[in-house]
Amino acid sequence: MTVLPLPNIHQFKLGALKFTVIKDGTSILENPWETFGANQKPETVKALLANNFLPTDRFVNSYCPVIIDSGSEVVLVDTGFGAGMREKGGGQLAAGMKAAGYGPEQITRVVLTHLHGDHVGGLMEDGKPVFFNASYTVGRIEYDFWTDPARKGTPVEGNQKSVLANVVPLADRITFINDGDTVVEGMTAMLAPGHTPGHMVFHIQSEGEQIVLTADTANHYVLSLQQPDWEVRFDLDKTQAAQTRRRIFDLIAKDRIPFLGYHMPFPAVGFVEKIDTGFRFVPKSYQYDF
Repeated sequence: MTVLPLPNIHQFKLGALKFTVIKDGTSILENPWETFGANQKPETVKALLANNFLPTDRFVNSYCPVIIDSGSEVVLVDTGFGAGMREKGGGQLAAGMKAAGYGPEQITRVVLTHLHGDHVGGLMEDGKPVFFNASYTVGRIEYDFWTDPARKGTPVEGNQKSVLANVVPLADRITFINDGDTVVEGMTAMLAPGHTPGHMVFHIQSEGEQIVLTADTANHYVLSLQQPDWEVRFDLDKTQAAQTRRRIFDLIAKDRIPFLGYHMPFPAVGFVEKIDTGFRFVPKSYQYDF
């Protein structure tokens, strides 16, 4: 008997909004110090992991798109890897949507925090838009950076090819935004550069409640939050990324705002509190079950 795992989805209410977090997949990667704390000694990174009851030789990376349903708009933020990763267990957004009762035709708007492949890979399948009734929202700085011919022949050319294949075909349906713009009612864009030049986070408010979608501002719930100044291999501008981490999570900690981080442990929602070196992640439990 073959037992197929159920898709990983998690739903909660915030104000008048229904959130559905979907695990698009996970990756198990070796040698965490090669990705996080690239400017530190491996022993220093291992010690922090061990102090937090984590393995020192491997780490798990999750990918968590989210649907925000207001009743009048069904907004999908980021799209995961898409079909190209399904043989390796990724690309589970479609299955997760189905399990949550959503079809691709119901998505009215797709919002992209930035244009890395694990965020845009699910936009197209077999040369056609997956979310065929949707409009799209993309940061102007981000789009211009990845579509600039100057990226050709550089270390990021591979990601540019992903943008050209998955994002550019949708250009006539894209609304381009900048820092401070409103995406839909209650959803405001905030420029948070460093990971990529036009990386965006989104502040969402509904009926007096709020949450911040932090995307890839922090990519590991211990290494990137407890030590926000440690360099991350995936950040294009490592100094700027560290400054952005402190700015965004200082705001979240000060106002005790929940956040949803794309690579946080599923269901990717929690809080942060200030500690001497940075921040401590406090995962959501039953705060929104009432």
